[in-house]
Amino acid sequence: MNFQKKRILAIVPARGGSKGIPRKNIKFLAGKPLIAYTIRVALESKYLDGKVFVSTEDKEIAKISKKYGAKIVKRPQKLATDNISSIDVVLHALKFLKKEEGEPDIAILLNPTSPLRTATDIDKAIELFLRNKCESVIGVCESESSYWALKIKKGFLIPVFGKKYFETRRQDLPKVYIPNGVIFISTPKILNKYKTFYTNKILPFIMPLERSVDIDNEIDFKLVETIIKNQNEATELF
Repeated sequence: MNFQKKRILAIVPARGGSKGIPRKNIKFLAGKPLIAYTIRVALESKYLDGKVFVSTEDKEIAKISKKYGAKIVKRPQKLATDNISSIDVVLHALKFLKKEEGEPDIAILLNPTSPLRTATDIDKAIELFLRNKCESVIGVCESESSYWALKIKKGFLIPVFGKKYFETRRQDLPKVYIPNGVIFISTPKILNKYKTFYTNKILPFIMPLERSVDIDNEIDFKLVETIIKNQNEATELF
């Protein structure tokens, strides 16, 4: 299959009104705005060919995104509120891009809050999608403790999956995976039909925990910053 003949583009959703960490998408992380990490690796992908679009309603985010090489999809304010889902943003961007540049064969959602993904991750996920009969590919990571989940009922802790799994050693539990929010891939046709990446035929792109961190709060931010600084120091040694 000639991957280069496919028109593939990435959509990076970045609104200005984040609450957990104010102005999170452009907050400096180890010397660069957070969103710059996602733009950089997307531009390094051998399949995206510079087709990286940031969807934002925020002028400052747009300016910074352009500086790092992304193109801008101007998002209406009504799609920049707390209750708007990522798929709403993606569908708007696809509609906009269909008019401006023509509809792509494949669309990739890359959240800017996952700065530890690599260009190789993106390329391998694209290859997984193109080499298989599926409707979508979603980045996941292993979740060893899911079967030990507890809920509270009448004030007491109850195993969600029953005592059978709760009393099983970790190494004997079935392997389960959770979406890590790092990479989502599908086609405009599928996305417009189902209005979600979570279709009936999803292939997992399994990623290690160390590249699956999604920044949601200050603790996540400091953790990722430490990881990046350590990576930079290790690179300087060689």
